[in-house]
Amino acid sequence: MKTGRVMALDVGKIRVGVALSDPLGYTAQPLLTLWRKTRGEDLRSLLRLIRKHEVVKIVVGNPLHMSGEVSPWAVKVHEFAEELQKRSGLPVELWDERLSSVAAHEILNEAGHGRRERKYVIDQVAAVVILQGWMEATAQAAAKATLQQSDLRDINDQDPAEGE
Repeated sequence: MKTGRVMALDVGKIRVGVALSDPLGYTAQPLLTLWRKTRGEDLRSLLRLIRKHEVVKIVVGNPLHMSGEVSPWAVKVHEFAEELQKRSGLPVELWDERLSSVAAHEILNEAGHGRRERKYVIDQVAAVVILQGWMEATAQAAAKATLQQSDLRDINDQDPAEGE
């Protein structure tokens, strides 16, 4: 993947939480909460943000049931993600968002946010949790691949007589 910002979305029925990585993909920050209107208006708003922030990839929270089964809402989110991919021309990846809202509530509780102000930022924080989870998993996979390549080079560099 080329260097650039990754955008994460926590797509809800009323709001969409939006988070962005830094350009090098090390940190995730909340960006904004988009209050839903129509699918078309929501997509246009997201496309403007994608262009403005030079996004190279989009990660969309996948609202599975705790059992891992696809929920009815997940079907709608998948359709939304597919449409966003078509319109943006960017890779869109669905990412398991189970417990992201719980984690977001815990973060806001620890930060001392009251119930009233929480509804304005909870979706952004959930998007940050989704993005951080994706970035950590991506970094772990890259590190594992690098180690495997290094191990293969070490094996290939060994003297055949050493193996006996």
